Amino acid sequence: MSRRYVCANPGERASGLIDAVSAVRGGELVVLPTDTVYGIGADAFTPTAVTALLEAKGRGRDMPVPVLVGTVRAANALVEGLGTYGQDLVDAFWPGPLTLICRVNRSLTWDLGETKGTVALRMPLHGVALDLLKETGPMAVSSANRSGAAPAITAAEAEEQLGESVAVYLDGGPCEDSVPSTILDLTTAVPRVLRQGAIPADKIKAIVGYLATD
Repeated sequence: MSRRYVCANPGERASGLIDAVSAVRGGELVVLPTDTVYGIGADAFTPTAVTALLEAKGRGRDMPVPVLVGTVRAANALVEGLGTYGQDLVDAFWPGPLTLICRVNRSLTWDLGETKGTVALRMPLHGVALDLLKETGPMAVSSANRSGAAPAITAAEAEEQLGESVAVYLDGGPCEDSVPSTILDLTTAVPRVLRQGAIPADKIKAIVGYLATD
């Protein structure tokens, strides 16, 4: 049976984080609040857990799962490098709603779907998410909804869609900003915006100089 914790209550928050860490380490799924929308997450290095996440969402391997991190050091360990502009972008916008697509560290043994040698990374600006990620390490996290449905902005909406497929729901209250993260591809010579989101393109352009857009 799923467990739900109201994180506005300090005691429940502490208990919920302990339970969520245990669930992630055990290969189970957890719903967590972020600074954009609620996410459904699993240990990034447990392929069966990532598969369960995709099944819970009704999503195929052709849409690989992004990875959330609790520290910049954790992000650096996952990639070949942040490239020419990556560190400046991290310094400017992390933690926050900017997802960076980088070349993955080829020594990693994980399976996030058909990633074509890349990984989408983000550090969310949310205390509950960061506390969880600092304990679990990198998590594969996608929006907490069934594929094709509206992203959940409350834990109740996530539970309504995902039900018992999730072991622990961390209820951080309604998301303050339901605008998704901006996705920026750093694997090409010129950074490319793949999704317009909460970080405006002009703010990114101020750092990288020039942007390619689809």
